[in-house]
Amino acid sequence: MEVEKMDENEWKYHGEGNQSLVVSHCQRSRLWNQTIVLFRNANETLFFRVFLQRCVVLRFLKSPPNQNKDLDKTPEEILQHLQNIVDFGKHVMKQFFGENYVHHGEIIQLPLDFVRQLCLKIQPERPECRCDKDMDTLSGYAMCLPNLTRLQTFRFTEHRPILCIEIKVANGKWKRPSKYCPLDLFSGNKQRMHFALKSLLQEAQNNLKIFKNGELIYGCKDDQDCVSDWNELARHLKPFFFPSNGLVSGPHCTRTIVKELIHVITTALLSSTDTCRAGDMKTVPISQGRSYCEASAFNKELVRNGKHKLESSGLPRGCLLYKTLQAQMLDMLDIEGLYPLYSRVEQYLEEFPEERSTLQIDGPYNEAFYEKLLDLSLEDDGTVAFALTKVQQYRIAMTAKDCSIMIALSTCLQDECSEQRPVVLTSKSRFTFSVSVLDLDLKPYESIPHQYKLDGEIVNYYLKNVQAKDDPVMSNLFKENEDCTLVLHKV
Repeated sequence: MEVEKMDENEWKYHGEGNQSLVVSHCQRSRLWNQTIVLFRNANETLFFRVFLQRCVVLRFLKSPPNQNKDLDKTPEEILQHLQNIVDFGKHVMKQFFGENYVHHGEIIQLPLDFVRQLCLKIQPERPECRCDKDMDTLSGYAMCLPNLTRLQTFRFTEHRPILCIEIKVANGKWKRPSKYCPLDLFSGNKQRMHFALKSLLQEAQNNLKIFKNGELIYGCKDDQDCVSDWNELARHLKPFFFPSNGLVSGPHCTRTIVKELIHVITTALLSSTDTCRAGDMKTVPISQGRSYCEASAFNKELVRNGKHKLESSGLPRGCLLYKTLQAQMLDMLDIEGLYPLYSRVEQYLEEFPEERSTLQIDGPYNEAFYEKLLDLSLEDDGTVAFALTKVQQYRIAMTAKDCSIMIALSTCLQDECSEQRPVVLTSKSRFTFSVSVLDLDLKPYESIPHQYKLDGEIVNYYLKNVQAKDDPVMSNLFKENEDCTLVLHKV
C-alpha cells in the first residue's frame, strides 16, 4: 500500500520548544483522508487509512545543526525516542492525571520529500532564538497528536469559534518582573486564583497564551514577539462573552470582559472531569490553602487593605490543579537531599553498567515503571532500589512542574448542554470546555547534576544579594549587573 502524496502547503508552523517542533493542519472544514504508516512498536508495522481532522498537529524532534554526521541519531534511535515519549504519556502520566487530560498521540512515518519541503516552508516563521536546532528531516518519523487549542470532546461545537488559554505551570525565566505567583494559582482560593490570573494577563511573558481558532491573539511567542494589548484582547473576546453587543467600548468594557474570562478559567481549573489511578495512592501531604510567599503581591495588597488573614480553601481532589500538585510534590527531598541518592545510583552504574536497562532509567516506561513510583516511603535503607525510586519520582515532579495546561472553550446553547458535558456560566453566555495537559516529556536523568549545580548558584546569589543590602556600594553593583530574573523569598 503506497503512501499518498502529502502537501506541505496544508500545514503551518504552530510552535516549538527546546527538543521538538510542531506544525498544525491548515484546513478547517474538511477531513484529510490519508494513508500513512503507523508504528505500534519497532518490530511491527501496521498500515492505516486515517482521517486527520483539523484538530491535528505533527510533532517533530529537533537536533543541533548537521555538523558531524557520526553524532546524528539513526532513524531507529529517533523512533525509539518517540516511542518512549508516547509510552511515558500513556503508561505513566495518564495514570497521574487521568484519561481525558493526557493525549499521548501515535507515531507516524511520513514521506521524506514532504518533511523536507515542510521544513523549508516553515523556516521563515520560526523565532530566531529557536533556530539553533534543526527539525529532523532524515528519519520521517513524527508524532500525531490532537491540537489542544481545539475542543477535544464535543463535535457539535466544531463549527463555532473556539477560545483556548494556555497556562505554563512553572514561573519561567524572563527579563521583566511579574506579580504572578504559582502559590496563588494553586491555593484553591478563588480570590487568590483571580489575582494570579489577572497578574498573568498583565504580564503574560511565556506563562500565558490565548488562542482564537488556533491563532495566537495574546501572549508571547518569545521575548521579542509579544501581543499584550488588553483592549485588543477585549475586542477578540467580546463576541464570546457579550454576543448581544451589550457593551460598546472603553476601559469599563475591557475590565468587565477580562473579569469574565478569569471567572471562566478559574471554574475550569477547579472542575473535576476525570479520574486517575494515582488518585487511589497515598497522597503526598499538602497544606490546605497553600502557603503565602513573603513577597507575594497578593499578600501585600491584603495587608494594605487592612486584612491579615484570608480563609483558606484548598484544591478539590478531582481537579487538574490538585493532580498536578500531587505529581509535583513527589519531589519530597529537594535537589540537595536527592543528589546523594543520585550519586549512589551513579556509583552502582559505574560498577555494573549493564544494569542501566534493568533499572529502566531510559525506559521502557511501562506498568512496572509506574508501580515503582507509588512508594512514598522516606526511610532510606541504603539500597540502590530506594535511591532509584527517589530519583525517578524527582524526574516525574520536575516534569509536572514544567507542564502546560490548555483550556479550550466554545459557547453552547442551553439545549446542547447536559450533565455529561462540563459547562461554565457567565453573565451573558455559557461555555462548554475541555481541559488538557501537555509538555509531559520525562525530564532527563542526565539533567540532575545540572539542576544541583544551578540550585547551588541560585542559593549563593541569593545569599550574596542579602548580604549586599547592608553595603551601599555592593547593593548598587548588584543592581547594575543583575541579569538574573529569579527572585527568592521566604515561604
